[in-house]
Amino acid sequence: MKLVSYLKDDQAQLAVLVDNVLYDMELIHPDTPGNMGMFLNYWDDLFPIVQAAELGLGEGQVKLSRGIPAGSVQLLAPVPFPPSCRDGYAFRQHVAAARRNRKVPMIPEFDQYPIFYFTNHHSIQGPGDIRCMPDHFEKLDFELEVAIVIGRPGRNIPAAEADDHIAGLMIMNDVSARTLQMEEMLLNLGPAKGKDFSTVTGPWLVTPDELAEFEVPCKEGHTGKSWNLRMQCRVNGVSVSDGNLADMDWTFAEIIERASYGVDLFPGDIIGSGTVGTGCFLELNGTGKLGDPNYQEQWLKEGDIVEMEVDGLGILSNTIVREDSNLSLLAIKKR
Repeated sequence: MKLVSYLKDDQAQLAVLVDNVLYDMELIHPDTPGNMGMFLNYWDDLFPIVQAAELGLGEGQVKLSRGIPAGSVQLLAPVPFPPSCRDGYAFRQHVAAARRNRKVPMIPEFDQYPIFYFTNHHSIQGPGDIRCMPDHFEKLDFELEVAIVIGRPGRNIPAAEADDHIAGLMIMNDVSARTLQMEEMLLNLGPAKGKDFSTVTGPWLVTPDELAEFEVPCKEGHTGKSWNLRMQCRVNGVSVSDGNLADMDWTFAEIIERASYGVDLFPGDIIGSGTVGTGCFLELNGTGKLGDPNYQEQWLKEGDIVEMEVDGLGILSNTIVREDSNLSLLAIKKR
């Protein structure tokens, strides 16, 4: 099942997507809430009801005349107002390449435990414009990821049971202002301002049952589900990144286990996978310069269209726009 949040009467409306047509949740069943937050809070009760109705729509057994084309509305982030957003660091290929490009050895702790950081859950957005300040354009980058959404709350969740807490998967672009990020992380705290202005998710949330055909064994020595989903990113129609979700070393289940240690996870919490191998310009530029000192770095600029496509999860499209402001943190820092 594909769950969509879109703008209706200046509010977030929850709908089910079937054959590129949106059906408001109230049409599916009159007792279901019309927003994603409330729906996730009653996940165990409501999901079976909506799943049965959605199956009827797909098979033509249920006729609903008030569906609307998905392309005729403004899509929002599937979970417009998440309680929190964590981002993992699960792809060894990306971590190893980034460290190689900085001429430092692979850090052994990567293979000992999964890590994550918190980002600004109020800056979650969906398809459409990404508004950027002047400093953001100093090495502006995409990061190609997949994220999960928690549907069943829990605390101290074992990895062997953690997949049962996942409501669905969606594409995630962890947009990054690299100059701000690298400057502030010299103080060993962050990332913060380099990350907190935009995290893009969408275009919809896909429930795990719909991805069953893509399931593959996880990496040896790990626990949890893995999915064979090709991940691609295009900038202005040109392919820049190509990876696979199955290349995750740490599984979402293992990240949930660590995230929930002594902590309550709540419905709607978002957890990103971290960047897939080749999944950002920072890595690609570093690799390019290793082989060619004259390699021309590439970064996102105003007007660029970033498209991320993941098998089974759809296409997430955004346009980079400039905010009407000349304020610069880099310019006003003390010397």
